[in-house]
Amino acid sequence: MSFSLKNSCIHTERLELVPQSIRFLETTHAYASDKENMRFVLHLPNDSLDETRDFLLGAEAEWKKEVPDFFEFAILREGKHIGGVSLYLEDDRRSAELGWCLDKSAQGKGYGAEAARALIEWAQKELSVNRFIAHCDSENIASWKTMEKLGMKRISCTGGRYNKSAPEEERQEFLYEMFESK
Repeated sequence: MSFSLKNSCIHTERLELVPQSIRFLETTHAYASDKENMRFVLHLPNDSLDETRDFLLGAEAEWKKEVPDFFEFAILREGKHIGGVSLYLEDDRRSAELGWCLDKSAQGKGYGAEAARALIEWAQKELSVNRFIAHCDSENIASWKTMEKLGMKRISCTGGRYNKSAPEEERQEFLYEMFESK
C-alpha cells in the first residue's frame, strides 16, 4: 500500500487534515515554539526555525515512503493552519500512538478531538489499526480530557517524564488506550 500527499486528505465537519509539509513552516513554528503553549510536551517547544524545518522535512519524507511508519497531518480550519495531529504505528502495524498539538487560538473548541477522531477512523479504514494509545503529562488536563472524549481509558500513571520545557523536573505521565472494532 502506498500513500500520496494529494490523496491523503481527511475532511470533517469543520476541519481539513492534510499531510504535514514544509509549506506550514511559519505557522507550525508559531505554535511549536510557544514555551507556555508547549509546557506539557515531551519534545517541544522548538528552539529554532531550523528545528521546526527539520521536523517538517522528516514528516514530508515519511509521507513519500511506500510504507510509512508514521503520519503527520496539518489541521486546517477554513484554510487556516491551526495545529497538527499524528499517528505513529507500532511494530505490529495494528496499534498506533496518537498525538495532537494546537495553536493557543484554536484550543478549547473541540478541534483536537475532532481531528483525532477523524484520524482514528482513517487509520482503521486505510491501515487496519484497531488499538490506539496516547500519552500526556498528568497536569495537561485538556489533553487527557480529549482522550476521554475520544473514548480512551486511562491505563497507567507513571513517573519519569521529563518535558523539554523543564528537563530537570520529573513529571507524571498518563497513558490512555482504546480498542476500536470495524
